[in-house]
Amino acid sequence: MEEKQAFNVHHWITRTRFATFTGTLIVFGLFLAIFTTTDDSPGSHYTQVIELDLPKEPITSVGPASMHHDARSWERVTVQSGQNLDAIFRQQGFSIALLHEVLSLSDDTQKLTRIKPGDVFEFRRDESGEMTEMRYPIDEEHYLLVRREGGEFFAEMQQRQIIREIAQAEGVIDSSLFLAAREAGLKDQMILELANIFGWDIDFVLDLRDGDRFMLVYEKIFRDGEFLRDGKILAATFINQGQRFQALWYDNGEIADYYAPDGRNMRKEFLRAPLNFSFISSAFNPRRMHPILKRIRPHNGIDYFAPAGTPVYAAGDGTVIRSAYAAANGNHVFIQHPNSIVTKYLHFSKRAVKQGQKVKQGQTIGYVGSTGLATGPHLHYEFVLDGVHRDPRTVPLPKVEPLGPELLVDFQLKSAPMLTQLSRLESASLYAQQQ
Repeated sequence: MEEKQAFNVHHWITRTRFATFTGTLIVFGLFLAIFTTTDDSPGSHYTQVIELDLPKEPITSVGPASMHHDARSWERVTVQSGQNLDAIFRQQGFSIALLHEVLSLSDDTQKLTRIKPGDVFEFRRDESGEMTEMRYPIDEEHYLLVRREGGEFFAEMQQRQIIREIAQAEGVIDSSLFLAAREAGLKDQMILELANIFGWDIDFVLDLRDGDRFMLVYEKIFRDGEFLRDGKILAATFINQGQRFQALWYDNGEIADYYAPDGRNMRKEFLRAPLNFSFISSAFNPRRMHPILKRIRPHNGIDYFAPAGTPVYAAGDGTVIRSAYAAANGNHVFIQHPNSIVTKYLHFSKRAVKQGQKVKQGQTIGYVGSTGLATGPHLHYEFVLDGVHRDPRTVPLPKVEPLGPELLVDFQLKSAPMLTQLSRLESASLYAQQQ
């Protein structure tokens, strides 16, 4: 049977090659018949040359379709310093009358008089070079599109193509959070967001240790087919000194925040540290030797060393009860919070709030300096509860209300896929660590 099949295949190949060869001979013969003529005299023949009317220049386009494609391509123009739309239109060879027509189309086009350097305009022209379309990015997701239709121009908003992809990253701290996160491929803004999520539970200045780990699931945003930026962190785990913290993003249209898997809000009424990514230089110590006065003087707070000019945040919502300068404290700010809590911030280079002003948690209230009795730029931070100084590192912080029963069910349902992905990432990370 196999020999018969082999014979049939060989026979088919042979016939195919023969047919191809025969067809080639026939076509070649027809070609000779067209271009060669032989007279009746035996032993004599002549060849008639047929001149073809070929174009002298090579063909670079094929008909109107290619011309239309070239005419429809976008021309990008980046706004330069000192340049306005009038100058751009003149540069492109468009009339001032056209500019006035465009600006008068809508409230949105009137705002084009307030463009800034770095903005990008895109133009399309017809075959005669006249503008047929112009677009300008209003925001991350929309263009303002001006187009000609039937001899008239119209303005409309055009949706840009935004695609969000899910990505994940992990890292182990062996010197700093910034270095570990960068090695994991994260940009600085993502690192700050990660620290902000866990900033109510972890003092990223004081509490980090070598071997601490983080894992996160986040968005990568693409616009019009090109990478735009990293998006929101959707789920994250941070293991600090053996203690495990998890956070999941939840947005139901009315509330949007990070919650622990059991529905507790990651946000507290107070930040554990009022600034990020510096290091501790002097801890809470009621029996500390003052470095300048050289005598025992209570140190009722924490000194955070940081570069001069580093922003300092309000640890919680409250009212500024003092914003002044004193010989010992330098530029300083005191804030009164609910529940008989006062926070104090000393040695600012510059104060950013005034006495009596209402402030929100995370709002900048001043900048690190070395005014007053200070040996170098640092923030001295105090936490006073019912008139008694408490260690800002360890004092229990008031918590925000957790999700109610109905929202908790919705939260757990929506966050389950992200929690599963995060758990798989964490398990793989811990397994790799043990190998």
